[in-house]
Amino acid sequence: MDPLEHAEAPHRRTREKGAENLKPGCWPPWSRFSSWLECVCVVTFDLELGQAIEVHHDQHLVESSSSSSSGCLGDTQFSFRLRQSVGQKGSRFGPEDTYNRDAPVTLQREVAHYYGFVYFRQVKDVSVKRGYFQKSLVLVSRLPYVNLFHSLLQLIAPEYFEKLEPCLEAVCNEIDQWPSPVPGMTLNLPVMGVVMQVRIPTTNDKLGGSPLRQSQKENLLPAPMVLPTIHELDLFRCFQSLLIHIQMLWELMLLGEPVVIMAPSPTVSSETVLALVSSISPLKYCCDFRPYFTIHDSEFKEYTTRTQAPPNVILGVTNPFFIKTFQYWPHVIRLGELKMSGLSFFVFIVFLFIPGVYTAYKTFLHKDKALIKRLLKGIQRKRPSEAQCAILRRHLLELTQSFIIPLVRRTHYVLVFQTPPQIRPFSQEEFMGTLEHAGPQLTSVLKGDWMGLYRRFFRSPNFDGWYRLRHKEMTQKLELLHLEVICEADLQLWLKDKSEVEIVDLVLKLREKLTKACRQQLPVKDEVLEKLECRIQMVIGSLPEDLQTVLLRH
Repeated sequence: MDPLEHAEAPHRRTREKGAENLKPGCWPPWSRFSSWLECVCVVTFDLELGQAIEVHHDQHLVESSSSSSSGCLGDTQFSFRLRQSVGQKGSRFGPEDTYNRDAPVTLQREVAHYYGFVYFRQVKDVSVKRGYFQKSLVLVSRLPYVNLFHSLLQLIAPEYFEKLEPCLEAVCNEIDQWPSPVPGMTLNLPVMGVVMQVRIPTTNDKLGGSPLRQSQKENLLPAPMVLPTIHELDLFRCFQSLLIHIQMLWELMLLGEPVVIMAPSPTVSSETVLALVSSISPLKYCCDFRPYFTIHDSEFKEYTTRTQAPPNVILGVTNPFFIKTFQYWPHVIRLGELKMSGLSFFVFIVFLFIPGVYTAYKTFLHKDKALIKRLLKGIQRKRPSEAQCAILRRHLLELTQSFIIPLVRRTHYVLVFQTPPQIRPFSQEEFMGTLEHAGPQLTSVLKGDWMGLYRRFFRSPNFDGWYRLRHKEMTQKLELLHLEVICEADLQLWLKDKSEVEIVDLVLKLREKLTKACRQQLPVKDEVLEKLECRIQMVIGSLPEDLQTVLLRH
C-alpha cells in the first residue's frame, strides 16, 4: 500500500498549542526545520477509511510510496524518492544556495525531487478488522542523508508508536532548534535526550577519507551518538550477492542504463538502488532513480509503457506484478527469494523468479579478478564488513576517478584567456586522440575498450550532466580570475586615452560584474570585492562632475 497516494485531506498542526486545521498558507515558516526536512508525516491504514495522512510540518503535500506491503511483521525501514508534482511550490532553496555551492554534487539539495525515509510497523492486532496494526512514520527531505534520517527514525519512531502525537510535536520543535547543515562543519543535533554528532561533507574533503579522521577545529561537547557518515551505505552488504558482476554494474550506472531491481523487501530494494547510484561517486548520477517504486507511483504508466524504449531510470520494486511488467527491460537484477505471503495466484511466477543478473550487456572493461578474489577470501576469513566495504568503496572510487581524470584534464587545458575570458567547447574527437598517452591506463590496471566506454558515455545523460556542471564550475573560476586581474590592473594607464563613453561603459561593466558576483554567490574574497568597489569609484572620479553625479545616483 502507498499511504501518501490518494490520501485524505491532511490534518495540519502548528507550533501554537491548540491550533488545528489551519489553511495551507497560514502556517508560520520554520526556517531551521525546513533546512533539514520538508515535512514529517504519520501514515495510517484503516480498512474502512483507507489511507489517512497526518502532516506535522507541511510545505508541500506529497505523494509517495511510503509504506510497505511486503507482508513482513515487525519494524521495517526503507527509502523512496519522488518527483515534485506539477504546480507545487518549489523549494525555497534554489540551485545557487550557499549549501549547494559548498556541498559535494552527490549531496546537494534536490530542487525537483524529494527523498522519503520510512519507519513502518506492522504487528498483529485483533482489535483491527484487517487483523494488523499498520502505521508509518515518514521524514521527507530534499537532502539524501540516508544514514542520518534513518538513525533519527530509529530514535523517534518506537517512542512515537508508544506515546503518539505529543512525542512527535516535541521532536519537531527540537529539530527546529538544530543549526542548519553547513558543509565542512561538525554539528551536535539533540533529539529526545540523545545528541547525534554528524559532520556535513564538503567539496574540499579528501575523497575516500573517513570524516572521523579529519581534524575538527570546532569546539564541541562530547556526543554519545557519533554517526561516522550521514549518507554512505555498506556497499559490501548491498553487493555481496553481486560481487562477480560489480564491473558490469559500475558500467551500467556510468552509462545511465535502464535497470530494474527486484527485491524481497523494500529495505533491500531501496538500499541496493542507493548503493548503485553511489557506486560512481564522486560523479553525480544524473538519471532518475526510485529506491522503492510501486504501482501507485504517479510515473507508473510512464515507466511501464511498451510503446517506447525503457527510460534512463533505476527502479527498485518488490511487487510480483513487476516480474512480467519489466521482463522486456534490458537489465534486470533479481535479489533473494520472492515471498508470496500465501498469494497462490502468483505461484507460477515463483518459478520464473531465479535470483541473478539478467542482461545481454557486454562490458567494455575486463573484470578485476584480484578484487573479487580478495573480497571472497575476506568472506572466508570472516573479515569485518566495515573492512570489506572499505575495500570495495576504494576500488569503485579509484575506477571512477581513473575514468574522470582525463576528462577533467582536458577541460582544464582548453581555457582561452581573453577579455572577457571564454571556454572553448569540448571536442570529443580531440579528447579521444589524447587517450593513448594520457588516458585512464595511467591510473587504472584494468584492461579493455576504454575508448568504446567513453564513446558510449558521451551519449549518456551522465555525461551531459557532468559537462554542464564542469562548464559552470570553469566559468565561475574564470569569472573569479577575471575579477582578480581587474583588481590588479593599472586602470590609470588605461584611462589616459579613453573617451568618456568608453569610461562610462567600463563603469557599467564593472558594476555588472560586482552585482553578478554577489547574485551568483561566487566564493569571492571580501578583499577582492572591496578592491573592485574602490576601482569603480576611482574610474568614476576620472569623469566630469555631472557624469559622476549621474553614475553615483544610479
